[in-house]
Amino acid sequence: METATPGLADALARWATELGPSEDDLALARRSLLDTVGVMFAARADPLAAVFAQLPEAGRWAALAHVLDYDDLHLPSTTHVSAVCVPVALSCGGGELAYLAGAGVMARLGTALGWRHYSAGWHATCTAGAPAAAVAAAVARGLDAEATARAIALSVPAAGGVQRAFGTAAKSLQVAFAAEAGIRAAALADAGATADPSALEQWMELVGGDPAALAPGGTAVPGGLAIKPFPCCYALQRPIAAVAMLEEPPTPDRVRGIAVQTPAASLAPLIHHSPKTGLEGKFSLEYGIAAALLDGHPGLDSFSDAAVQRPAAVRLARLVEVAPTDDGGDHLLTGEVEIDVELEDGAGVRAALALPPGAPGRPVTDDELKSKLERCGAGDAAELSWESAAQFLRQI
Repeated sequence: METATPGLADALARWATELGPSEDDLALARRSLLDTVGVMFAARADPLAAVFAQLPEAGRWAALAHVLDYDDLHLPSTTHVSAVCVPVALSCGGGELAYLAGAGVMARLGTALGWRHYSAGWHATCTAGAPAAAVAAAVARGLDAEATARAIALSVPAAGGVQRAFGTAAKSLQVAFAAEAGIRAAALADAGATADPSALEQWMELVGGDPAALAPGGTAVPGGLAIKPFPCCYALQRPIAAVAMLEEPPTPDRVRGIAVQTPAASLAPLIHHSPKTGLEGKFSLEYGIAAALLDGHPGLDSFSDAAVQRPAAVRLARLVEVAPTDDGGDHLLTGEVEIDVELEDGAGVRAALALPPGAPGRPVTDDELKSKLERCGAGDAAELSWESAAQFLRQI
């Protein structure tokens, strides 16, 4: 089978092995390290941590990084870059260069896979994550471009994952499997395993991507990364932040109706409308708004099973009526969200928001990142380096 863009894996491998990061790239890598390690630290108390203990180190760390849905996101590709690339780089003894190489490949692959791939039901963090993990592990091992391209090809059989896993343990486990697959592929390439690098183009065409849209070059992670202020799906960050903007936020018992207008694209991951568990609540627009009204700044405790099942939360969630709009956009922050809250006396309050805190166009500050680490119980992680972070994680 002829492919549209021969040599894609070779081009990505050359870019990754020749990467010379800028100061901005290095700053992004450090923010990603601290944010991801903080989230992993918080996740050690998650009920699924005992399940993840069955996994090898990198897979365990990747699952912990993702299970709270508190990890960063590359918006153009809809991929959780650092949940894959930080654990792989650390577990393989790599540092910021291995991370940035993997992150850059993941962002580019995910963007070339496109919104059509995501809206078809693929979990892009896993589909783009396995080849990215192979690159991060290959760079950590010091492999040359030819071996790195073979590692990418060897990761292709594991480049899968679906959105029906959202709201279950399988979502974070899929991310773990992608990380482990990349490490395995790099080790096999290092041992001399052969593979056809054009497998990457064939795979992209099979899953609906556009190989011609992928062009190495530019900053390490084009478009930057969004850091989450709330521990839930990124599609909930904007609605929750909008509720916080309501003038004179009403007490929950006064609320009689909640109308939400938001672009249809921003609803794609929000598949649970009557959640019963904390994991399902992380993918529920209705519950996210209820939690924002009840808790102010929804935190880790807001997404427990008990919190989702609160009678007040169930009542508020049932009041939410969603009116999807079609603004022609195809990403999670297209357009803006509008929220109208009707009160018992017939009055109402309204808020509209385009960019939530932590979005690339509204980047997190050092103080905001430090506050997030403290909410994760990992204030000491602010002093970690790439050299010390792996030992820190092994000790906990």
